[in-house]
Amino acid sequence: MDPTTDNAGHTGDPGRARASLEALRAEIAKAVVGQDPAVTGLVVALLCRGHVLLEGVPGVAKTLLVRALASALELDTKRVQFTPDLMPSDITGSLVYDTRTAEFSFQPGPVFTNLLLADEINRTPPKTQSSLLEAMEERQVTVDGTARPLPDPFLVAATQNPVEYEGTYPLPEAQLDRFLLKLTIPLPSRQEEIDVLTRHAEGFNPRDLHAAGVRPVAGPADLEAARAAVAKTTISPEITAYVVDICRATRESPSLTLGVSPRGATALLATARAWAWLTGRDYVIPDDVKALALPTLRHRVQLRPEAEMEGVTADSVINAILAHVPVPR
Repeated sequence: MDPTTDNAGHTGDPGRARASLEALRAEIAKAVVGQDPAVTGLVVALLCRGHVLLEGVPGVAKTLLVRALASALELDTKRVQFTPDLMPSDITGSLVYDTRTAEFSFQPGPVFTNLLLADEINRTPPKTQSSLLEAMEERQVTVDGTARPLPDPFLVAATQNPVEYEGTYPLPEAQLDRFLLKLTIPLPSRQEEIDVLTRHAEGFNPRDLHAAGVRPVAGPADLEAARAAVAKTTISPEITAYVVDICRATRESPSLTLGVSPRGATALLATARAWAWLTGRDYVIPDDVKALALPTLRHRVQLRPEAEMEGVTADSVINAILAHVPVPR
């Protein structure tokens, strides 16, 4: 049997693929308490072949979330701790001279995986940050003039700390725009934090997901079936116009120096489409656009300094625009 066509007897069935992806929440919950929006965002990114920027203070399970997702999806994952001395070749790989054959051979870097966790991406210089650009956009790595394709699926989940800026290198707007979603990972509620401590007191080991009971509930074949179904989800001209009106409104906002580009509008349409399919519909409604507007657009706008000093945030500007732009009937 060809493993790319059937790994569980249900490949090609969109209904089964949807059920498998929905089961991810329960599976990941065995390791991560709460964070349902982040789990959904990561699944949406996989369906759209996009990448995710995870922002949260240290200790809110960003790394554990990505590892649990990889385990529940039966995908290969690698983690790179971004540091000031990290070189581009440490990520992409390099040519190594083999003394036995007197030839150079390519040694692939950690980017050759399904889920790459780029931990604290803003701690490494722009030269190394930019080494991910080709991988994220073209899904390939070029070393010594030879292009080497990356595995499919391929997702970069990059993390950054929103409160510590000393010794960091903020991502430029051009690279931020390459991330499909920016997901904020909040601190847990009181009850969720009690649940976390109770699990640890009972012997939970975050480094041993297998012992925690996390099992594969979906695989690459399910993702392919899901992507095919998402591509068939209907988008009416009114919804397309609604997305365009929202994005154009950001370019006219007095609180912003940079609005959403056409690439951002395309991203919002894609994420709304994936969310519509995940919720069981084969057509997109305005609520789908609203549901994904914040994570899809918040990192694609730039606040004016005076607005930022007044406490205005990207989220508050986008929410105001969503309340103002007429919703199609």
